[in-house]
Amino acid sequence: MKSLFDHVSQDCSKLVTQSYSTSFSMATKMLDASIRHHIYNIYGFVRFADEIVDSFHNFPKKELLDRFEADLFHSIETKISLNPILNAFQKTVTEFNIDLDLVRAFMKSMRWDLDKHVYKTQEEYKEYIYGSADVVGLMCLKVFVKGDQATYDSLRPAAMALGSAFQKVNFLRDLKDDFHVLDRTYFPNINFSNFDEVAKIAIIKEIEADFEKALYGIFKLPTEARFGVYTAYKYYKKLLSKLKNTPSFNIQHKRIRVPNYQKMGVFARSYVKYRLNLL
Repeated sequence: MKSLFDHVSQDCSKLVTQSYSTSFSMATKMLDASIRHHIYNIYGFVRFADEIVDSFHNFPKKELLDRFEADLFHSIETKISLNPILNAFQKTVTEFNIDLDLVRAFMKSMRWDLDKHVYKTQEEYKEYIYGSADVVGLMCLKVFVKGDQATYDSLRPAAMALGSAFQKVNFLRDLKDDFHVLDRTYFPNINFSNFDEVAKIAIIKEIEADFEKALYGIFKLPTEARFGVYTAYKYYKKLLSKLKNTPSFNIQHKRIRVPNYQKMGVFARSYVKYRLNLL
């Protein structure tokens, strides 16, 4: 029975989310049940693609990504895949009519991660972030607005800004592994061999501008999505605050984290605001 297989597939995407990101998983739980599993489906898809290019160092990454991409578009065409992560994702793509150009842009950025190590220009940097993060925000927005094209169009810039902010925070937090392990530098015109406070502050100001642009859109989201997205926003703002208060030398040499007790504080304060109708 296909419906049972679809249910199992969605459970697999939920498990991927819970296993790879406790923070995103907790924020997703704050979404309404009618849309929650679709966000798990999107996360499961983007996480698997990201794992291929970032983690499978002893395996043929290009071959794996080629197969994954071929199976992806075949699943969207035929409405089924025996890969449960792709089966769940194609269901969400079909149900919410997610633009395949968003999916293609995402896969293009993942493919760049196979062999592109330095982003020398703002144009390259922006294109990578658009494909790796902005389009993910837009896929989620398609789910949040449940097919309302006018609302989607009005909130599109804010969703892209939030995706950009999240990705740039990840870049700054993961600077050590990206530079020393994966040999990648995403921020253009930054010397990561001599990363200093001036460079760090410039990056943080850029991220803060993205967050400011995104917040307006969060308050305009449908009720079913607003609390969960606001919670994720507040978590990443907390992480950015920690990065801001961490010396640039330390960022170069260790991954900055938000302790679980601080995460719970973020979620609790977000919930209070939600219950008091302040979102």
